[in-house]
Amino acid sequence: MELTYYADFAVRLVNTEEPERGTDTLTSVEVVRELFGGHRQAARRVSDADVNRLRAVRARLRAVFAAAGEQDEFRAVDLLNTLLMEYPASPQIAGHDYRDEDGNPRWHLHLAENPVNAGAGYAAIACMGLAVSLTELGVDRLGVCNSDPCRNAYIDTSTNRSRRYCSGRCATRANVAAYRARKRAESGRHTSAGRPAEDK
Repeated sequence: MELTYYADFAVRLVNTEEPERGTDTLTSVEVVRELFGGHRQAARRVSDADVNRLRAVRARLRAVFAAAGEQDEFRAVDLLNTLLMEYPASPQIAGHDYRDEDGNPRWHLHLAENPVNAGAGYAAIACMGLAVSLTELGVDRLGVCNSDPCRNAYIDTSTNRSRRYCSGRCATRANVAAYRARKRAESGRHTSAGRPAEDK
């Protein structure tokens, strides 16, 4: 498993809140367990305290995405480095999940799940995954959706580095809104052009 896979932990956590809409789904132990996805062993350790721990980490991760989206790469890196020092990851070599055609293990790195609590473990995985993505893909690949009021975080994996929205739905909504705005502007110009000149 590539370490960039873990960057999705950061995206999922940040996107549990939509500040512009005033919504927050990070409200229970069950939601935190769902964030862990297939990492069931770590998810079993989740407690009520992890909800608040992850809310605090979420705000700091959103600041990383926001700084990257504003092309402030030094700030994004500084913010992420601070998180990495606070939530260190423990990489381990594993081979239990993948086998080659001869049945031999295909060695790869996993992030160990042995922190003091589940929230710290999730934060370590999210921060390390985001750091790997940032260094391998570039700071400009992290962003915040340009569609108002969405503002979800995303990692741009497109070949031409052109992504500006978190999803195809947001891109379509923004394109339709821009098209309608152009049509209204054109209609306004035609209407004013057809009016007779006022008497002076």
